[in-house]
Amino acid sequence: VGDKILIEGNEATALGAIWGGVSVVAWYPITPSSSVTESLEKHIARQREKDPEGRRRYVILQAEDELAAVGMALGAGWAGARSMTSTSGPGISLMAENMGLGYYAEIPTVIYDIQRVGPSTGLPTRTQQSDILQVAFHSHGDSRFPMLFPSSPEEAFSFSCQAYDLAEKYQIPVVFMSDLDLGMNSWISNPLQEPTRDFDRGKIATDEVVEKLEKWGRYRDVDGDGIPYRTIPGITLHPDIAHLTRGSGHDEDAQYSESPEVYAANLDRLARKIDGMVTDLPAPIREDGDGSLGVIAFGTTDWAVQEAIASLKATPSYLRIRSYPFHDEVDSFISDHDQILVIEQNQQGQMAQLLRLNNPRNADKILSATYFGGLPLSALFVRDSIEQQQGVEAK
Repeated sequence: VGDKILIEGNEATALGAIWGGVSVVAWYPITPSSSVTESLEKHIARQREKDPEGRRRYVILQAEDELAAVGMALGAGWAGARSMTSTSGPGISLMAENMGLGYYAEIPTVIYDIQRVGPSTGLPTRTQQSDILQVAFHSHGDSRFPMLFPSSPEEAFSFSCQAYDLAEKYQIPVVFMSDLDLGMNSWISNPLQEPTRDFDRGKIATDEVVEKLEKWGRYRDVDGDGIPYRTIPGITLHPDIAHLTRGSGHDEDAQYSESPEVYAANLDRLARKIDGMVTDLPAPIREDGDGSLGVIAFGTTDWAVQEAIASLKATPSYLRIRSYPFHDEVDSFISDHDQILVIEQNQQGQMAQLLRLNNPRNADKILSATYFGGLPLSALFVRDSIEQQQGVEAK
């Protein structure tokens, strides 16, 4: 239509993965994420050149289950490939232990969670945003995972592409949080913009880098940003270096350790590393309005919220979250308003809970408007929720 295109969110996501440089795809079919890999398989054959011997430069593996799929993706990420897996809620549940391995052993990969209605089997062909808290602190022990929240095919493409840079730079599984509404529906979109930047592969212990380091250690924080140098077989060839990785307690040299001080220092470094990701994550989008009420939303709820706000006489301020960990702008927005209304598609107000946890001094002002029947969010529900809160404020 004119200069617009018609595209499903999952197809835009798959194209973003291709332009992000993915070369190993390990997956297990599950609604509504299956068309991510199916679209990728269709497009990558045309977009990716073969090597001089005529062999494909990518691998797509259907694993026996989601546990195996994420394990394969992590193994490929450890070996230096840009890797991914795609799934939905039940599959994310099964991936918990291996995601913890990726967090603690510091292995990059990208995980696509196309959310559907849960818990259990739930409603596989209905939409929700109900994996937020599960993914934020996935796996046992103290762990946190970066999340990206696209609202459109354009963002599905660009965030998907960016996810691989983030995963490799920060050596961590990055979770792309879409939903059935975006993923399986056709959307009118601006043409997808091919990225022009080079890949950011992060800190790799090349022979030249190793020679400059005073002391080598796989988990040694040389630069003070929490990010160590990683080795890649075939790239790191220095005779003094071994390809060490450990998911149990370890020191800076990847040697087993049960020292409380060493363990605590390592966990603090990992926390510092993920906090430092904020500068590279998509920033929230803020629109200031009238009054003391601020509205927060994320993902595909954006469209209903925009429509609802446009129909109101008194226009509240609006902030759309696009990533976690949260930018400082999220804290500022909450502090700038007397009441915050979080619009989201789950029963427990999961994003509101996460915001309260990150803003304890303002927790009492963060309220929820939850919509969770499985159908896409309506502007009428959003408008009624905002007007109800505005009425409470007026009293």
